[in-house]
Amino acid sequence: MNLNTLIQAARAEIPADILFTDALMINVFSGEIISGSVAVADGYVIGFGDYPAKQVISLSGKFLAPGFIDPHVHIESSMVCVSEFARAVLPCGTTTVAADPHEIANVLGVDGIRYMLQSAENQPVNVYYTLPSCVPATHLETAGAELDSEKLSPLMNENRILALAEMMNYPGVIFRDSGVLAKIRLAKNHRKPIDGHAPGLSGRDLYAYLSAGISSDHECATLEDAKEKLRAGMQIMVREGTGAKNLKTLLPLINNDTYRRMMWCTDDRHPHDLLSEGHIDSMIRDAVNSGIPPITAIRMATLNPAEYFGIKDAGAISPGRKADFIVFSDLYKIRAEQVYAKGILVAENGHIKPDIVRPALPFCPGSMNVKAEDIDFSIPALGKKIRVIELVEKQIVTTAIITDAKISENQAVSDTGRDILKIAVIERHKATGNIGRGFVRGFGLKQGALASSVAHDSHNIIVVGTNDADMKAAAEAVIAMGGGLAAVCDRKTLASLSLPIAGLMSEEPIAAVRDKLDKLIEVSAKLGCAIKDPFMILSFLALPVIPALKITDKGLVDVNKFDFVSLFL
Repeated sequence: MNLNTLIQAARAEIPADILFTDALMINVFSGEIISGSVAVADGYVIGFGDYPAKQVISLSGKFLAPGFIDPHVHIESSMVCVSEFARAVLPCGTTTVAADPHEIANVLGVDGIRYMLQSAENQPVNVYYTLPSCVPATHLETAGAELDSEKLSPLMNENRILALAEMMNYPGVIFRDSGVLAKIRLAKNHRKPIDGHAPGLSGRDLYAYLSAGISSDHECATLEDAKEKLRAGMQIMVREGTGAKNLKTLLPLINNDTYRRMMWCTDDRHPHDLLSEGHIDSMIRDAVNSGIPPITAIRMATLNPAEYFGIKDAGAISPGRKADFIVFSDLYKIRAEQVYAKGILVAENGHIKPDIVRPALPFCPGSMNVKAEDIDFSIPALGKKIRVIELVEKQIVTTAIITDAKISENQAVSDTGRDILKIAVIERHKATGNIGRGFVRGFGLKQGALASSVAHDSHNIIVVGTNDADMKAAAEAVIAMGGGLAAVCDRKTLASLSLPIAGLMSEEPIAAVRDKLDKLIEVSAKLGCAIKDPFMILSFLALPVIPALKITDKGLVDVNKFDFVSLFL
């Protein structure tokens, strides 16, 4: 940005670079739709009306709105690198994101965050970050790093860091854990907002949480939860991800009195949904279709998140802000026909422009610190009864059941007849040799095994299968790829997706990643799997903060007791 140029162009002392004419501009400050022209110089809006300009672009009476902002997203959930994520969301009209690199931080720590910061450079999307607040998520698993306030402190000074990310450890807040409070003080000292994560927190516990300075929540799954938090002063991020979908539930909360304290966010969206449904634009369409006024929905995607984070140069079409625009024809079915970033046409009719260069990928350290030859999934039979993780249809919560073990040659083994399969988690960060072993019911596999290095939150390798040989072959395939997903039968890899970036992200285009995921799901179904997306379900079975029975590299976890339990009874 050249201030001299902007001021001179704004006074028409020198020509603007571009004059967009015949536009129906959405003014998110006044709520008006204004017919006229917008002048741009050096990538920034410098004024309205008639200006001398080097180039004139007629919008032919189409609508012009600010680029959309996603205030809470995990890029890693898209399974692609930052460049490919940007190329996926930009045609949808998203020009700014505030991403929480929580997943890669659990694997690579500060190095992972710095990798994401470097990846954000020279992107057509404005990629900002919030600093992960809960790495590791719990003491019940082995993560690749531990980020305390001392390690986070230097990162707070980075220009792309907007806030302290979702404070999932709300017990640590309300019971005044010293490490948690140190991170909160760090954010406060840097005048950064603190994002929340407190599903169902209510009453005095909620007030204690807010008294610490936490200001938003994206985890509201009920209208009552969101209403209480809104009344108490929180800003509500309405979430519509691949797994968690809260938009329809929370729409009744949005009205003329509340919308300025509300935003849209995607949190976690997988490649399929990004390519088939879209991004923030899909939420706006759904909201408008349900009766939310279009300009209200647009404000929630632009001005509100910009003001929440203090992003002064985004969120509106006004002098001094970046010329990040979307052009569309139908106010009630908003779909970006053209997307401009700093005045440059970067996407048109759902596709990135071919001349938009993808920046070179920065170096990312390897994340597979595990010896394949040491992997052993055998479970000596120490009793006749076992605890089994039971899947709940279309949910990431599980239940716990107790049943008879199938025993063969003094070993507890998978029982495909009863759909009780062996499951294991292999520690991959510190070469501890830890392997948590157990059983799960609900996958339906009749043969073969599935393995993944995407296993929230610590992202160790998780494997489920009908026999030890295929389970080991699947784990070996993941290790050989440097991370990824694999489906194996008779020790042969039938389908795979390489995720060499921290075992979480691919370097390939998002369409190629989607196609490989499709193949994995297709192969899983042929192996007997009864679940629509087994790898998504598998990824949450190692998360020991979501009830009821989960498994980590350290063993079975009773989430309600927040402690380990034995496999055999």
